[in-house]
Amino acid sequence: QVQLVESGGDTVQAGGSLRLSCANSRRTASNNGMGWFRQAPGKERVAVASISWRGDTKLYADSVKGRFTISRDNSKNMLYLEMNNLEPEDTAVYYCAVTRSSTASLTTRQYQYWGQGTQVTVSS
Repeated sequence: QVQLVESGGDTVQAGGSLRLSCANSRRTASNNGMGWFRQAPGKERVAVASISWRGDTKLYADSVKGRFTISRDNSKNMLYLEMNNLEPEDTAVYYCAVTRSSTASLTTRQYQYWGQGTQVTVSS
């Protein structure tokens, strides 16, 4: 079974930056697409960004385009999310996840494994 552990969440001021990391316990995910999701209090979990297993396809939610960058290092079993120019609306628990295929996807049902999440809070 794949175990995903997120880290890097913190409280920052608006305009600040954070880098989230996701460690994957197995190399299985090196053949799968991966993604970042977030869930704000009282709201549904939504996709933020996704990357194919080769890293050649990256997808972003419109709300984060130009501010967030997803990347991965398959040799280290790591997934990253660089977040810049953070806004209070970015406040949420952020989750990393593994898709059912090698492609990137912003569709929740395409994901099979999920981490426990890391809290990001952006103050105004």
